[in-house]
Amino acid sequence: MSTWSRPVIVLLCGLLLMTISIAALNTLVPLWLTHDALPTWQVGVVSSSYYAGNLAGTLVAGIVIKRLGFNRSYYAASLVFALASAALALESGFWAWTLWRFMAGIGCALIWVVVESALLCSGTLRNRGQLLAAYMIVYYMGTVAGQLLVSKVPTGLMQVLPWATAIVLCAILPLLFTRITAKGDDEEAAPGRMWPMLRRRNARLGINGCIISGILLGSLYGLMPLYLSHQGMSDATVGYWMALLVSAGIVGQWPVGRLADRYGRLLVLRVQVFVVILGALAMLGNAAMAPALFILGCAGFTLYPLAMSWACETVAHHELVAMNQALLLSYTIGSLIGPAMTSMLMQNYSDRVLFLMIAAVAFVYLVMLLRKADRHATPVAHA
Repeated sequence: MSTWSRPVIVLLCGLLLMTISIAALNTLVPLWLTHDALPTWQVGVVSSSYYAGNLAGTLVAGIVIKRLGFNRSYYAASLVFALASAALALESGFWAWTLWRFMAGIGCALIWVVVESALLCSGTLRNRGQLLAAYMIVYYMGTVAGQLLVSKVPTGLMQVLPWATAIVLCAILPLLFTRITAKGDDEEAAPGRMWPMLRRRNARLGINGCIISGILLGSLYGLMPLYLSHQGMSDATVGYWMALLVSAGIVGQWPVGRLADRYGRLLVLRVQVFVVILGALAMLGNAAMAPALFILGCAGFTLYPLAMSWACETVAHHELVAMNQALLLSYTIGSLIGPAMTSMLMQNYSDRVLFLMIAAVAFVYLVMLLRKADRHATPVAHA
C-alpha cells in the first residue's frame, strides 16, 4: 500500500478534527470546575478520571476492534466522546462530571488505538516512521489549533459544548468515504493479545521507551507551565513558551521519522535521548531559554512514535493492534506516574528538579539502549 493512500489521508483528517475538540475541552473543563468553586482536590479527581478512562479504553480497544473492525470502532469511539462531552451540560456537580470525563477518556483512548493501529497496519518497515511522524504532526497541530481556538472564542460552558461536539461528529465524516482494513500476510492468523506483548523481551526497549516518553511529556505538559509561572512570567508569556515547546515537537517529527527509516531506529533513538539530556541540562544551567526549550521539545516530543515503531517491528502483522494497545497503555502509565512523582519532588526541593528528573530518566533509557543494542535488529533503508 502507498504511504499516502486514501485511508491514511482520511484517518489523519479525522484525527485533526478530533484533536481540536479534545485539546479545547481538556483545557476548559478544569477552568469550568474552578469557576464553580469546586475544591482543588475535586478538580484533580475529575482530571484524573479522564486519564483513568484512557487506561480503561486502552484495555478494551483490542476486543472492540476485533469485533467491530476499524471503521465501526472509530464511529463508536467518536460517539462515546461526543455524548460524554455533551452530557456535561445536562448535569453539573463533582460526581456527574467525574463519570462523564471517565467516559470521554475511554472514547479518546479507543480513537487513538484505532488510528495508530490502522496506520501501523498500513505501513511497512520502510515507511512506518514517516506514517507515525505524520500522525504526531497532525496530533500536535490539532492541539495547538484547539488552544488557539479557546483563546479566540467565548469560553462559557453552553457556548463551547455545541461546537466542540459538532467538531467530533464532523471527524466521523472522512471515514465514511473509505474502508480501513488490516489485511496482510498474516490475515488468517488469530489476533494477538495485549498482555503477552508486555512480556516480550525483544520489544522491551520499545515499551520502556513509551513509558519514558509518557514520563517526559506528562511532566513537560503538566509542570512546565508551573515552572515558568514561578519564574514570574505572565499567563500570556507562559503560553508563548509552551507554544514554542510544542511547535518544536512538530518541527522535529518529520526529519526524525525519515532519519529512522533511513538509518535505523537504534542510532536515531540513541542520539535523540542524548539530545533530551542536553536540553534538560541546558535548562538547569540557565542557558538561553529559547534554544534550550526548542532542543528539549524537538527531541522529547518525537520519542514516542520512534519507540512505538521500534516495538512494532518485533511482532507479526496480526499482532500490531495488541502491541499498539500495550504501547499506549505503557505511555499512559508513564504520563500518570511522571507528573505525580516530579511534582512532589519539586514541592519538597526546587522547581529545577523538573529538568533534573527529565535528564535522569532519559539517562536511564540511554543506558538501556547502549546495553541492549546488539540484541535488536535495526532496519535500515533497504530493509
